[in-house]
Amino acid sequence: MKEKVIILGAGESGIGAAILAKKLGYEVFVSDAGMIAPKFKTELAKHKISYEENGHSETEILSASEVIKSPGIPEKAGMIQKLRNAGIKISSEIDFASRYTKGKIVAITGTNGKTTTTLLTYHLLKEAGFDVALGGNIGTSFARLLAESDHDYFVLEISSFQLDDIHDFRPQVALLLNITPDHLDRYNYDVNQYAKAKFRIFENMLQGDTLIYNADDELIAKEINHNSDLKMWQESFSEAFVRDEELLIPAFFSPLFDQPEGAGNNWLTFNELPLKGKHNAMNMSAALLAATRLGIDYAMLKESLKTFKNVAHRLELTETINGIEFINDSKATNVDAVKYALDAFNTSLIWIAGGVDKGNDYSEIAELVKAKVKGLICLGKDNEKLKTAFSETVSFIYETEDINDAVLTAYHLAEKGDVVLLSPACASFDLFKNYEDRGDKFKKAVAENLSSFKKKIERKLINTL
Repeated sequence: MKEKVIILGAGESGIGAAILAKKLGYEVFVSDAGMIAPKFKTELAKHKISYEENGHSETEILSASEVIKSPGIPEKAGMIQKLRNAGIKISSEIDFASRYTKGKIVAITGTNGKTTTTLLTYHLLKEAGFDVALGGNIGTSFARLLAESDHDYFVLEISSFQLDDIHDFRPQVALLLNITPDHLDRYNYDVNQYAKAKFRIFENMLQGDTLIYNADDELIAKEINHNSDLKMWQESFSEAFVRDEELLIPAFFSPLFDQPEGAGNNWLTFNELPLKGKHNAMNMSAALLAATRLGIDYAMLKESLKTFKNVAHRLELTETINGIEFINDSKATNVDAVKYALDAFNTSLIWIAGGVDKGNDYSEIAELVKAKVKGLICLGKDNEKLKTAFSETVSFIYETEDINDAVLTAYHLAEKGDVVLLSPACASFDLFKNYEDRGDKFKKAVAENLSSFKKKIERKLINTL
Protein backbone atom coordinates (compact mmCIF):
# COMPACT_ATOMS: atom_id res chain seq x y z
CA MET A 1 0.00 0.00 0.00
CA LYS A 2 1.32 3.45 -0.94
CA GLU A 3 2.12 5.92 1.83
CA LYS A 4 -0.34 8.79 1.89
CA VAL A 5 1.01 12.35 1.75
CA ILE A 6 -1.30 15.31 2.35
CA ILE A 7 -0.27 18.72 1.07
CA LEU A 8 -1.73 21.63 3.07
CA GLY A 9 -1.73 24.80 0.98
CA ALA A 10 -1.80 24.93 -2.82
CA GLY A 11 0.68 27.68 -3.61
CA GLU A 12 3.97 27.23 -5.46
CA SER A 13 5.50 25.32 -2.55
CA GLY A 14 2.54 22.97 -2.12
CA ILE A 15 2.06 22.25 -5.82
CA GLY A 16 5.77 21.53 -6.22
CA ALA A 17 5.65 19.11 -3.29
CA ALA A 18 2.54 17.42 -4.70
CA ILE A 19 4.13 16.89 -8.12
CA LEU A 20 7.32 15.49 -6.59
CA ALA A 21 5.42 13.20 -4.20
CA LYS A 22 3.28 11.89 -7.06
CA LYS A 23 6.38 11.23 -9.17
CA LEU A 24 7.92 9.33 -6.24
CA GLY A 25 4.89 7.04 -6.02
CA TYR A 26 3.09 8.45 -2.98
CA GLU A 27 -0.68 8.66 -2.73
CA VAL A 28 -1.19 12.44 -2.81
CA PHE A 29 -4.04 14.71 -1.78
CA VAL A 30 -3.92 18.53 -1.78
CA SER A 31 -6.10 20.59 0.56
CA ASP A 32 -6.41 24.38 0.67
CA ALA A 33 -8.56 26.47 3.01
CA GLY A 34 -9.05 29.03 0.23
CA MET A 35 -9.41 29.11 -3.54
CA ILE A 36 -6.74 27.37 -5.61
CA ALA A 37 -5.39 29.44 -8.51
CA PRO A 38 -6.57 28.20 -11.94
CA LYS A 39 -3.00 27.59 -13.16
CA PHE A 40 -2.38 25.29 -10.19
CA LYS A 41 -5.66 23.43 -10.73
CA THR A 42 -4.56 22.77 -14.31
CA GLU A 43 -1.28 21.30 -13.04
CA LEU A 44 -3.04 19.11 -10.48
CA ALA A 45 -5.36 17.76 -13.16
CA LYS A 46 -2.42 17.12 -15.50
CA HIS A 47 -0.66 15.04 -12.86
CA LYS A 48 -3.92 13.34 -11.76
CA ILE A 49 -3.63 14.64 -8.21
CA SER A 50 -6.81 14.86 -6.12
CA TYR A 51 -7.52 18.11 -4.32
CA GLU A 52 -10.05 20.20 -2.41
CA GLU A 53 -10.41 23.93 -1.90
CA ASN A 54 -12.30 26.35 0.39
CA GLY A 55 -11.87 24.07 3.40
CA HIS A 56 -10.20 20.99 4.86
CA SER A 57 -11.69 17.48 5.14
CA GLU A 58 -10.50 16.60 8.60
CA THR A 59 -10.94 12.83 8.31
CA GLU A 60 -8.99 12.76 5.04
CA ILE A 61 -6.15 14.87 6.39
CA LEU A 62 -5.84 12.96 9.66
CA SER A 63 -5.40 9.73 7.68
CA ALA A 64 -2.06 10.92 6.30
CA SER A 65 1.30 9.25 6.89
CA GLU A 66 2.88 12.70 6.57
CA VAL A 67 1.64 16.23 5.99
CA ILE A 68 3.67 18.74 3.98
CA LYS A 69 2.67 22.20 5.15
CA SER A 70 2.77 25.46 3.22
CA PRO A 71 5.17 27.97 4.83
CA GLY A 72 2.31 30.46 5.03
CA ILE A 73 0.24 28.37 7.45
CA PRO A 74 0.96 29.38 11.08
CA GLU A 75 1.52 26.88 13.86
CA LYS A 76 -1.58 28.13 15.71
CA ALA A 77 -3.92 27.13 12.83
CA GLY A 78 -6.59 24.73 14.00
CA MET A 79 -5.75 21.99 11.51
CA ILE A 80 -2.08 22.08 12.48
CA GLN A 81 -2.95 21.69 16.16
CA LYS A 82 -5.15 18.66 15.36
CA LEU A 83 -2.30 17.08 13.41
CA ARG A 84 0.09 17.69 16.30
CA ASN A 85 -2.34 16.12 18.75
CA ALA A 86 -2.70 13.11 16.46
CA GLY A 87 1.08 12.68 16.28
CA ILE A 88 1.19 12.95 12.49
CA LYS A 89 4.51 14.09 11.05
CA ILE A 90 4.44 17.65 9.63
CA SER A 91 7.24 18.62 7.26
CA SER A 92 8.16 21.61 5.15
CA GLU A 93 8.47 21.28 1.40
CA ILE A 94 12.22 21.92 1.50
CA ASP A 95 12.68 19.13 4.04
CA PHE A 96 10.64 16.68 1.97
CA ALA A 97 12.50 17.53 -1.25
CA SER A 98 15.95 17.36 0.35
CA ARG A 99 15.51 13.60 0.96
CA TYR A 100 15.50 12.89 -2.76
CA THR A 101 18.42 14.84 -4.22
CA LYS A 102 21.98 13.66 -4.78
CA GLY A 103 23.09 17.26 -5.29
CA LYS A 104 24.63 19.69 -2.83
CA ILE A 105 22.44 22.37 -1.28
CA VAL A 106 23.58 25.98 -0.87
CA ALA A 107 20.98 27.57 1.42
CA ILE A 108 20.73 31.30 2.14
CA THR A 109 18.69 32.91 4.89
CA GLY A 110 18.52 36.20 6.79
CA THR A 111 16.06 39.03 7.30
CA ASN A 112 17.37 41.21 4.47
CA GLY A 113 19.53 40.53 1.43
CA LYS A 114 18.46 36.91 0.88
CA THR A 115 17.29 37.33 -2.69
CA THR A 116 20.27 39.39 -3.87
CA THR A 117 22.75 37.00 -2.25
CA THR A 118 20.93 33.95 -3.62
CA LEU A 119 20.88 35.36 -7.15
CA LEU A 120 24.54 36.36 -6.99
CA THR A 121 25.64 32.98 -5.61
CA TYR A 122 23.70 31.22 -8.36
CA HIS A 123 25.22 33.56 -10.96
CA LEU A 124 28.77 32.87 -9.76
CA LEU A 125 28.24 29.10 -9.87
CA LYS A 126 26.49 29.21 -13.25
CA GLU A 127 29.24 31.34 -14.80
CA ALA A 128 31.82 28.87 -13.48
CA GLY A 129 30.09 26.07 -15.41
CA PHE A 130 28.38 24.29 -12.50
CA ASP A 131 25.23 22.21 -13.05
CA VAL A 132 23.11 24.38 -10.75
CA ALA A 133 19.44 25.27 -10.21
CA LEU A 134 17.94 28.32 -8.47
CA GLY A 135 14.83 28.26 -6.30
CA GLY A 136 13.30 28.02 -2.83
CA ASN A 137 11.62 31.12 -1.50
CA ILE A 138 12.49 32.85 -4.77
CA GLY A 139 10.56 31.76 -7.86
CA THR A 140 10.43 27.98 -8.26
CA SER A 141 10.03 25.66 -5.29
CA PHE A 142 12.82 23.21 -4.47
CA ALA A 143 10.41 20.27 -4.87
CA ARG A 144 9.30 21.38 -8.34
CA LEU A 145 12.91 21.83 -9.46
CA LEU A 146 13.74 18.33 -8.25
CA ALA A 147 10.64 16.80 -9.84
CA GLU A 148 11.86 18.17 -13.18
CA SER A 149 15.52 17.19 -12.82
CA ASP A 150 18.17 16.58 -10.20
CA HIS A 151 21.25 18.82 -10.31
CA ASP A 152 24.74 18.83 -8.85
CA TYR A 153 23.90 22.00 -6.90
CA PHE A 154 20.75 23.77 -5.73
CA VAL A 155 21.05 27.40 -4.60
CA LEU A 156 18.01 28.08 -2.43
CA GLU A 157 16.65 31.17 -0.72
CA ILE A 158 15.18 29.97 2.58
CA SER A 159 12.72 31.80 4.86
CA SER A 160 12.21 31.26 8.58
CA PHE A 161 8.76 29.86 7.79
CA GLN A 162 10.31 27.15 5.61
CA LEU A 163 12.75 26.25 8.38
CA ASP A 164 10.02 25.90 11.02
CA ASP A 165 9.15 22.35 9.98
CA ILE A 166 12.43 20.76 8.94
CA HIS A 167 13.65 17.44 10.30
CA ASP A 168 16.61 16.37 8.15
CA PHE A 169 17.17 19.36 5.85
CA ARG A 170 20.93 19.75 5.56
CA PRO A 171 22.70 22.26 3.36
CA GLN A 172 26.32 21.56 2.54
CA VAL A 173 26.86 25.35 2.47
CA ALA A 174 24.64 27.65 4.56
CA LEU A 175 24.71 31.47 4.52
CA LEU A 176 23.26 33.35 7.51
CA LEU A 177 23.21 37.02 6.57
CA ASN A 178 21.53 38.98 9.37
CA ILE A 179 18.67 38.91 11.85
CA THR A 180 16.51 41.94 12.59
CA PRO A 181 12.90 42.00 13.82
CA ASP A 182 10.45 40.81 11.15
CA HIS A 183 7.41 38.50 10.97
CA LEU A 184 7.20 38.71 14.75
CA ASP A 185 3.47 38.00 14.69
CA ARG A 186 4.45 34.40 13.81
CA TYR A 187 6.90 34.21 16.71
CA ASN A 188 4.94 35.61 19.67
CA TYR A 189 6.51 39.03 19.06
CA ASP A 190 9.82 37.63 20.34
CA VAL A 191 12.87 38.29 18.18
CA ASN A 192 14.71 35.45 19.90
CA GLN A 193 12.10 32.95 18.72
CA TYR A 194 12.44 34.37 15.22
CA ALA A 195 16.25 34.05 15.47
CA LYS A 196 15.90 30.46 16.69
CA ALA A 197 13.95 29.64 13.53
CA LYS A 198 16.74 31.12 11.40
CA PHE A 199 19.39 29.14 13.30
CA ARG A 200 17.69 25.91 12.26
CA ILE A 201 19.42 26.28 8.89
CA PHE A 202 22.57 24.74 10.36
CA GLU A 203 21.17 22.31 12.96
CA ASN A 204 21.76 19.22 10.78
CA MET A 205 25.07 20.27 9.22
CA LEU A 206 28.06 17.95 9.57
CA GLN A 207 31.83 18.07 9.56
CA GLY A 208 32.93 19.01 6.05
CA ASP A 209 29.96 21.35 5.55
CA THR A 210 30.40 25.15 5.66
CA LEU A 211 28.49 27.80 7.60
CA ILE A 212 29.09 31.37 6.40
CA TYR A 213 27.77 33.99 8.84
CA ASN A 214 27.73 37.69 9.63
CA ALA A 215 30.10 38.25 12.55
CA ASP A 216 28.78 41.81 13.04
CA ASP A 217 25.25 40.64 13.79
CA GLU A 218 24.96 40.38 17.58
CA LEU A 219 22.30 37.66 17.66
CA ILE A 220 24.18 35.51 15.15
CA ALA A 221 27.62 36.03 16.72
CA LYS A 222 26.27 35.18 20.17
CA GLU A 223 24.72 31.94 18.92
CA ILE A 224 27.85 30.86 17.04
CA ASN A 225 30.25 31.78 19.84
CA HIS A 226 28.21 30.00 22.51
CA ASN A 227 27.34 26.87 20.54
CA SER A 228 30.13 24.40 21.12
CA ASP A 229 28.27 21.58 19.31
CA LEU A 230 28.73 23.01 15.82
CA LYS A 231 30.57 20.48 13.67
CA MET A 232 30.84 22.30 10.36
CA TRP A 233 33.53 24.70 9.13
CA GLN A 234 32.63 28.25 10.13
CA GLU A 235 33.57 31.24 7.97
CA SER A 236 32.57 34.79 8.91
CA PHE A 237 32.27 38.05 7.00
CA SER A 238 32.03 41.52 8.52
CA GLU A 239 31.13 45.15 7.83
CA ALA A 240 32.37 46.70 4.62
CA PHE A 241 34.26 49.94 5.16
CA VAL A 242 34.81 53.30 3.49
CA ARG A 243 38.24 54.67 2.75
CA ASP A 244 38.89 57.87 0.82
CA GLU A 245 35.20 57.91 -0.15
CA GLU A 246 35.60 54.51 -1.79
CA LEU A 247 33.60 51.57 -0.53
CA LEU A 248 35.62 48.38 -0.16
CA ILE A 249 34.71 44.78 0.50
CA PRO A 250 36.04 43.29 3.79
CA ALA A 251 39.77 42.81 3.98
CA PHE A 252 39.99 39.18 2.90
CA PHE A 253 38.62 40.15 -0.52
CA SER A 254 40.22 43.58 -0.80
CA PRO A 255 42.68 42.38 -3.51
CA LEU A 256 39.66 42.02 -5.78
CA PHE A 257 38.39 45.55 -5.27
CA ASP A 258 41.23 47.75 -4.09
CA GLN A 259 43.34 48.95 -7.01
CA PRO A 260 47.02 48.72 -6.05
CA GLU A 261 49.46 51.23 -7.46
CA GLY A 262 50.66 50.13 -10.86
CA ALA A 263 47.99 47.45 -11.23
CA GLY A 264 46.46 49.08 -14.31
CA ASN A 265 42.94 47.91 -15.15
CA ASN A 266 43.41 44.34 -13.95
CA TRP A 267 41.53 44.99 -10.67
CA LEU A 268 37.99 46.04 -9.88
CA THR A 269 37.05 49.02 -7.78
CA PHE A 270 33.78 48.90 -5.89
CA ASN A 271 32.27 51.65 -8.04
CA GLU A 272 32.53 49.36 -11.07
CA LEU A 273 30.36 46.69 -9.46
CA PRO A 274 26.63 46.36 -10.16
CA LEU A 275 25.42 46.66 -6.55
CA LYS A 276 25.21 49.80 -4.42
CA GLY A 277 25.69 50.28 -0.69
CA LYS A 278 27.39 48.73 2.30
CA HIS A 279 24.64 46.15 2.73
CA ASN A 280 25.35 44.85 -0.76
CA ALA A 281 29.06 44.72 0.04
CA MET A 282 28.04 42.34 2.80
CA ASN A 283 25.86 40.32 0.43
CA MET A 284 28.70 40.08 -2.09
CA SER A 285 31.13 39.02 0.63
CA ALA A 286 28.88 36.13 1.66
CA ALA A 287 28.32 34.99 -1.93
CA LEU A 288 32.02 35.22 -2.76
CA LEU A 289 32.92 33.16 0.30
CA ALA A 290 30.43 30.48 -0.73
CA ALA A 291 31.83 30.42 -4.27
CA THR A 292 35.43 30.11 -3.11
CA ARG A 293 34.52 27.30 -0.70
CA LEU A 294 33.06 25.48 -3.71
CA GLY A 295 36.34 25.84 -5.58
CA ILE A 296 35.83 28.84 -7.89
CA ASP A 297 39.03 30.87 -8.32
CA TYR A 298 39.34 34.65 -7.86
CA ALA A 299 40.00 35.41 -11.53
CA MET A 300 36.72 33.83 -12.58
CA LEU A 301 34.86 35.56 -9.74
CA LYS A 302 36.16 38.96 -10.88
CA GLU A 303 34.81 38.43 -14.38
CA SER A 304 31.49 36.99 -13.20
CA LEU A 305 30.80 39.92 -10.89
CA LYS A 306 30.94 42.31 -13.85
CA THR A 307 28.00 40.58 -15.55
CA PHE A 308 25.67 40.22 -12.57
CA LYS A 309 22.31 41.98 -12.70
CA ASN A 310 20.20 42.24 -9.56
CA VAL A 311 16.53 41.30 -9.42
CA ALA A 312 13.80 43.90 -9.96
CA HIS A 313 12.46 46.04 -7.09
CA ARG A 314 15.72 46.03 -5.12
CA LEU A 315 17.59 49.32 -5.58
CA GLU A 316 16.75 49.04 -9.27
CA LEU A 317 17.69 52.01 -11.44
CA THR A 318 14.55 52.76 -13.45
CA GLU A 319 15.51 55.90 -15.39
CA THR A 320 17.85 58.87 -15.23
CA ILE A 321 16.10 62.07 -16.32
CA ASN A 322 17.88 65.42 -16.42
CA GLY A 323 20.50 64.06 -14.04
CA ILE A 324 17.85 62.77 -11.58
CA GLU A 325 17.94 59.02 -10.86
CA PHE A 326 14.68 57.17 -10.20
CA ILE A 327 15.32 54.11 -8.01
CA ASN A 328 12.77 51.32 -7.46
CA ASP A 329 13.29 49.66 -4.08
CA SER A 330 9.71 48.48 -3.61
CA LYS A 331 10.90 45.26 -1.93
CA ALA A 332 12.02 47.35 1.08
CA THR A 333 8.99 46.59 3.22
CA ASN A 334 10.62 47.08 6.63
CA VAL A 335 12.66 49.82 8.28
CA ASP A 336 15.90 47.84 8.24
CA ALA A 337 15.72 47.45 4.45
CA VAL A 338 15.09 51.19 4.06
CA LYS A 339 18.10 51.89 6.27
CA TYR A 340 20.27 50.01 3.79
CA ALA A 341 18.73 51.91 0.88
CA LEU A 342 19.22 55.37 2.43
CA ASP A 343 22.80 54.49 3.29
CA ALA A 344 23.55 53.47 -0.31
CA PHE A 345 23.42 57.04 -1.68
CA ASN A 346 25.67 60.03 -1.09
CA THR A 347 23.34 62.63 -2.58
CA SER A 348 20.09 64.38 -1.66
CA LEU A 349 17.04 62.12 -1.75
CA ILE A 350 13.38 62.53 -2.51
CA TRP A 351 12.01 59.59 -0.56
CA ILE A 352 8.70 57.94 -1.48
CA ALA A 353 7.46 55.82 1.42
CA GLY A 354 4.29 54.50 3.03
CA GLY A 355 1.69 51.76 2.85
CA VAL A 356 0.53 49.31 5.49
CA ASP A 357 2.63 49.85 8.62
CA LYS A 358 4.19 46.70 10.13
CA GLY A 359 4.81 48.15 13.58
CA ASN A 360 7.70 50.25 12.31
CA ASP A 361 10.10 52.08 14.60
CA TYR A 362 11.29 54.99 12.47
CA SER A 363 13.76 56.19 15.10
CA GLU A 364 16.23 53.67 13.65
CA ILE A 365 16.55 55.76 10.47
CA ALA A 366 15.95 59.24 11.94
CA GLU A 367 19.56 60.41 11.57
CA LEU A 368 19.90 59.09 8.03
CA VAL A 369 16.67 60.77 6.99
CA LYS A 370 17.75 64.04 8.58
CA ALA A 371 21.08 63.93 6.77
CA LYS A 372 19.93 62.84 3.33
CA VAL A 373 16.20 63.36 2.70
CA LYS A 374 15.05 66.78 1.55
CA GLY A 375 11.53 65.68 0.60
CA LEU A 376 9.22 62.90 1.80
CA ILE A 377 6.28 61.79 -0.32
CA CYS A 378 3.85 59.63 1.66
CA LEU A 379 2.22 57.12 -0.67
CA GLY A 380 -0.52 55.41 1.29
CA LYS A 381 -4.00 55.59 2.79
CA ASP A 382 -2.81 56.27 6.33
CA ASN A 383 0.34 58.39 6.57
CA GLU A 384 0.05 59.76 10.11
CA LYS A 385 2.86 57.67 11.58
CA LEU A 386 5.29 58.65 8.82
CA LYS A 387 4.35 62.33 9.06
CA THR A 388 4.69 62.36 12.82
CA ALA A 389 8.07 60.64 12.71
CA PHE A 390 9.64 63.09 10.26
CA SER A 391 7.66 66.33 10.50
CA GLU A 392 10.48 68.07 12.36
CA THR A 393 13.37 66.76 10.23
CA VAL A 394 12.07 66.88 6.64
CA SER A 395 11.10 70.30 5.34
CA PHE A 396 8.79 69.07 2.57
CA ILE A 397 6.19 66.35 3.21
CA TYR A 398 3.48 65.55 0.68
CA GLU A 399 0.63 63.00 0.83
CA THR A 400 -0.93 61.11 -2.06
CA GLU A 401 -2.66 57.85 -2.96
CA ASP A 402 -1.68 58.12 -6.63
CA ILE A 403 1.67 56.75 -7.85
CA ASN A 404 1.68 59.12 -10.85
CA ASP A 405 1.17 62.08 -8.56
CA ALA A 406 4.00 60.83 -6.34
CA VAL A 407 6.40 60.53 -9.28
CA LEU A 408 5.51 63.96 -10.74
CA THR A 409 5.81 65.68 -7.36
CA ALA A 410 9.17 64.01 -6.75
CA TYR A 411 10.45 65.13 -10.13
CA HIS A 412 9.43 68.75 -9.56
CA LEU A 413 11.09 68.75 -6.14
CA ALA A 414 14.32 67.10 -7.29
CA GLU A 415 17.34 68.85 -8.78
CA LYS A 416 20.10 67.55 -11.02
CA GLY A 417 22.17 65.03 -9.07
CA ASP A 418 19.33 64.07 -6.71
CA VAL A 419 17.81 60.61 -6.38
CA VAL A 420 14.09 59.82 -6.27
CA LEU A 421 13.93 56.71 -4.10
CA LEU A 422 10.86 54.49 -3.76
CA SER A 423 11.70 52.57 -0.57
CA PRO A 424 8.40 52.20 1.28
CA ALA A 425 9.23 50.63 4.68
CA CYS A 426 5.67 49.28 4.58
CA ALA A 427 3.60 46.53 3.04
CA SER A 428 1.82 47.41 -0.20
CA PHE A 429 -1.68 46.05 0.28
CA ASP A 430 -3.52 49.34 0.84
CA LEU A 431 -3.03 50.54 -2.75
CA PHE A 432 -1.37 47.64 -4.61
CA LYS A 433 -1.58 43.85 -5.01
CA ASN A 434 1.93 43.30 -3.67
CA TYR A 435 5.37 44.91 -3.68
CA GLU A 436 5.97 43.78 -7.28
CA ASP A 437 2.79 45.53 -8.42
CA ARG A 438 3.87 48.68 -6.54
CA GLY A 439 7.32 48.62 -8.14
CA ASP A 440 5.94 47.92 -11.61
CA LYS A 441 3.48 50.81 -11.33
CA PHE A 442 6.30 53.09 -10.17
CA LYS A 443 8.38 52.16 -13.21
CA LYS A 444 5.37 52.60 -15.48
CA ALA A 445 4.64 56.03 -13.97
CA VAL A 446 8.22 57.13 -14.59
CA ALA A 447 8.18 55.78 -18.15
CA GLU A 448 4.80 57.30 -19.03
CA ASN A 449 5.80 60.67 -17.68
CA LEU A 450 9.24 60.54 -19.31
CA SER A 451 8.11 62.42 -22.42
CA SER A 452 6.46 65.16 -20.34
CA PHE A 453 9.61 65.41 -18.21
CA LYS A 454 11.71 65.86 -21.33
CA LYS A 455 9.34 68.47 -22.73
CA LYS A 456 9.63 70.42 -19.49
CA ILE A 457 13.42 70.18 -19.74
CA GLU A 458 13.31 71.46 -23.32
CA ARG A 459 11.09 74.38 -22.28
CA LYS A 460 13.51 75.23 -19.48
CA LEU A 461 16.40 75.23 -21.94
CA ILE A 462 14.49 77.45 -24.40
CA ASN A 463 13.61 79.88 -21.65
CA THR A 464 17.26 80.21 -20.64
CA LEU A 465 18.46 80.99 -24.19
